[in-house]
Order: sequence, then structure tokens, then C-alpha cells
Amino acid sequence: MDTTPQFHGSDLEKISEYYGIPKDSIVRFGANVNPLGLSEKIKASICQNLDIISSYPDREYAALRHAIGEYCQASPSHVIVGNGSTELISLLIEQKMPKKTLILGPTYSEYDRELSFIDSIRDYYILSPDRGFHLDLYDFLEKLKERYDLLIICNPNNPTSSAIPSEQMGQILRACREAGTFVMIDETYVEFTPDIQMVTAIPLAKEFSNFIVLRGVSKFFAAPGLRLGYGVTSDQSFLDLVRSRQIPWSLNSIAAFAGEEMFKDTDYIRRTRVLVQEQRAGMLRELRCLPNITVYGAAANFILIQIHPPGPKASALFQHCIRQGLMIRDCSSFQHLEGEYVRFCIMEPSDNARLLAALKECLPPVPTQP
Repeated sequence: MDTTPQFHGSDLEKISEYYGIPKDSIVRFGANVNPLGLSEKIKASICQNLDIISSYPDREYAALRHAIGEYCQASPSHVIVGNGSTELISLLIEQKMPKKTLILGPTYSEYDRELSFIDSIRDYYILSPDRGFHLDLYDFLEKLKERYDLLIICNPNNPTSSAIPSEQMGQILRACREAGTFVMIDETYVEFTPDIQMVTAIPLAKEFSNFIVLRGVSKFFAAPGLRLGYGVTSDQSFLDLVRSRQIPWSLNSIAAFAGEEMFKDTDYIRRTRVLVQEQRAGMLRELRCLPNITVYGAAANFILIQIHPPGPKASALFQHCIRQGLMIRDCSSFQHLEGEYVRFCIMEPSDNARLLAALKECLPPVPTQP
């Protein structure tokens, strides 16, 4: 029986202690964070403006919401900010109080956790690995006829890295409007996609008001400790309700200031997208040469693979990599993901090369026939 503990991408201290590896030497392939780290420009700007701690932030966060609106091509009046997207998820569920919720899975467990606090009935529509975890749109539209109070979609999805095109999302929103279903779309990873406009639902706010898009700066801008999240919706009455129930100044002065600067850092944004797209394409090519695995297409900055017999268990592959200081994610803890799966994100080229070498040690290529 395998008694190896399950680790989250942020569990560096636990992993360091368990395996006896210095924390600073671990390459975090399980965290899904931008490999460039925090922008040097943003670091310098924060250091030069630390005196803002002595003042309260603008209670309306007008400048920040304007910067987000410019960045997302959305009206600032449609933007709400919060203490990470986690706070906004919690506020949304508290105000909507859905009796019956549909979740597109397998996916991030925080949605289920928040819904459990209000005893919402949780139903899942499970993406099939046989379809590469891509949505069967017409079957899904039939499912929506069962009438749910809330639909939750992570797009691109974690851990599958699959994405629903905005054209299909429009059809989903139309069906949900007819059924009286509000939709929460988590776009945490959308900025890593090859074509953001092909995936993001934000432009659909001009036509539909029955949804909100949630994003944050944790992954793309490598700032999880900043706790800056934001939402975009054209449902003004819902926005007003959430703001009225939100803790005043839930976002601190540094986060508000840094956010304004981040969304204008076009050079960092460009370099991130170029790095991820080039490295993702190269890793997918090499992985598809390995035997006994299925490599799924990746829209986000991470790749999901399934291991088939006689390949190793996911836990064994995790241990092989972590002993070399490479922390991937054993996906055994994801609900509704049956089988042996691991997930790893795109890092710097040298680190990606190390990971590919480690994977090849456990998954040696099939010898070519003479």
C-alpha cells in the first residue's frame, strides 16, 4: 500500500522536510506560476513607494479598476477587486446561495469546498479523457436543461489544461440565461493561452449579464502573496450587492498600487507569453515521443499526462522527480480524475530540460527498429 503523502504545489516546507531537500533548491513544477518570477520593474516600483503603507487605499479602487479595464478591454464599472480570487469566489457563493450547482470537472477543489459551507447540492459534468478533456458541447447543453442555480467553469481548466472557445461559451451563456442559471468562469490561466481572445469570455459581457469572470495575479504575474483578484461582470445589481457585503479595504495599499503597475508592464507580459508558448510547444513534442503515456493538449501553462501500464505509478514518478529537486504534481487527489496522472507547468528552458530528462529515465523511449 502506497502511504506517500499528497502534496499541494505550495507545500515546499513539508516536501523539504519529508525528502530532506533544501527548500530553495526545489523547482516548483507543481505551482503553475510564471517562471520569470515577479517583474523586476514591479519590484523596483514597490520599493520606491513603500510609504503608501501609511495611507489607506482608495476605498473604491478607482485607479486599479481603470487599469484592469484597460488591460481586459472591459468597462471599469464592470470590475470588482478583492483579496485574491478566493475571496470573490466566497462572496459570490454567499450572495447567490445556490441550492443546486453544476461544476465542470475534474477541476480545482476550492469550488466544492466553498459550496459545502452552504450545503449546496453539487452535481458534476465530467470531461472525458477519451475526448482529450474537451467539452462535448451539445451533450453539455442538454445537461443544462436540468436547471441549476449556478454553473462553475474553470477556463482553461485545472488540471486538464483544456479550454472552451469563447464561441462555445456564448452558446453556454445563452442556454444558462434561458434556464435562469448564473455562471462563474474562472480565467486564472487564460493569459497563458496562445490566443486570449479566442478563449476569454470578457467580451461577452456586452451581450450577457448572467455571468462573472474571475482572474488574479498569482499565476501569470507570479504574485500569489499579493492576494489580488478581480472579477468582471455586467450584472450591476449583483456587483453592488457583493460590494455592499465586502469587507472595506479588503485589498491593501501595496496590492492596489502594484496591480496598477502590473497591468501596464507590457514588456513583462510579452516576454512571459513568448517564453511559455515556445517552451510548451517544445515540451509537448518531446513528451509525445515517450511510450506508455497520453499527452493531452495544453492551453494553459501546464501539461497533463496519463501514465499507462507498464509505466510507473504517478506517485513513483513524483518521487523520482522530487529526489532530483523537481516538484511535479501527482494528480491522485483530484476528484473525478481516474487513473495515473501527473501535471507539471512550464518553467525556464534549463529546468524544463532537466524535467524531460528525469521523465525519460522513468519512461524510456521505445527503441527504433533497425
